Amino acid sequence: MSGLGRLFGRGKKEKGPSPEEAIQKLKEMEKILIKKQEFLEQKIQQELQTAKKHGTKNKRAALQALRRKKRLEQQLAQTDGTLSTLEFQREAIENATTNTEVLRTMELAAQGMKKAYQDMDIDKVDELMADITEQQELAQQISDAISRPVGFGDDVDEDELLEELEELEQEELARELLNVGDKEEEPPGELPSVPSTHLPAVPGLDTAEDDAALKQLTEWVS
Repeated sequence: MSGLGRLFGRGKKEKGPSPEEAIQKLKEMEKILIKKQEFLEQKIQQELQTAKKHGTKNKRAALQALRRKKRLEQQLAQTDGTLSTLEFQREAIENATTNTEVLRTMELAAQGMKKAYQDMDIDKVDELMADITEQQELAQQISDAISRPVGFGDDVDEDELLEELEELEQEELARELLNVGDKEEEPPGELPSVPSTHLPAVPGLDTAEDDAALKQLTEWVS
C-alpha cells in the first residue's frame, strides 16, 4: 500500500476521474478560493482600520491588529498561489482534452481516407487518366473533322484563284474602254435627206453655175 493509500485509507487502486470531471472539480475549487480571497481582503482592511483607530492611544491593540493583518496577508498570498496553480492545471487539462479530440478526429479522418482509397490502384489511376486524355484528343479530332468544309476549297491553289480574278478584271476594263470608243465614233446626228425634186432655177444664174452648186451640195451631204 502506497503512502497516499495509507494516509487516506485506500487499499486498492481506484479509477481516476475523466478530464471533464477533473475540470469541473477544479472550477468548483477556484470559486471557493476566490470567495476566500474576497474574505481575506475584507479582514485585512478591517485590521488596518483597527490599527489606525488605536494608533498611539492604544499601542498594544494597534500592534495586535497589525500582526493579524500580516497573517491574513500571508494567507491571501498562499490562496493566490493555490488559485494560480489550480487555474494552470485546469487550462492544461482543457488543452490536453482539446488535443486529444483533435488527434482522435485526425485519426478518424486518416482511417476514412484509407478506406476511401483502399480499392484504388495508382497504376489503374494512371491508365484511367491516359484513357481520358486519349478520348479527349479523339473528341477534338472529331470536332475538327465535322467543322471542316467538305467538297471544295481544300485542294484549290489560292494564287491560281487570284490570277483568274485579275484576268477577269482586265477583261472587264477592256470591255469598258471598247464601249467608250464606240460612243466616240457614232455620227453626231442624222442629216436631212436630199430633195428628189429639182430646185427651182434661180434667176440670173446660168446652167454651169447651177451644176457646180449642185455638185458641191451633193459632196457636202455625202
